Amino acid sequence: MKTIKRAALWVDSFFEMFSLTALLAMILIVTTQVMTRKLFHFVLFWSEEVTLLLLVWFSFLGIAFGFREHLHLAIDTLTSKFPSSWNRVLDKLIYASIFAFGIYLVVSGTEFTILMNESTLAATKLPNSVIYAVMPITGVLVCVYSLLQFIGIDTRRHRGNEEGDA
Repeated sequence: MKTIKRAALWVDSFFEMFSLTALLAMILIVTTQVMTRKLFHFVLFWSEEVTLLLLVWFSFLGIAFGFREHLHLAIDTLTSKFPSSWNRVLDKLIYASIFAFGIYLVVSGTEFTILMNESTLAATKLPNSVIYAVMPITGVLVCVYSLLQFIGIDTRRHRGNEEGDA
């Protein structure tokens, strides 16, 4: 069991570090692009395409990490008036819905990735499927997080993100 937990944490940490690296790379590429365009009237031909690719990967992985950290949008004005037993049932329903969304990402993302494998991006000549490959990865992560949350395991790795924390 410890080996499985260690492997899961490694995969989770890998994708988290990848998304942070993608964010940093986007900042550096866009900054360089703006500076070279304004100062030297020169634009790196691949910069816009790579930035778009990194933005898509960062955004989709951010979806999964948002679910992991319970940062998704929740309006509890009405549900706070319900008894706690109802809220537990609603939480299970929410986790099941999130799991279904993860399944949708896996299925649709796999279809898009396969469909777009034949065409290439204009500047980098990478297959278009590189953009869509993050969808099934995000779907698997969302399914794992929602399943763990459904059975009562807290998936949050970063504390202090809860509402009301200063």
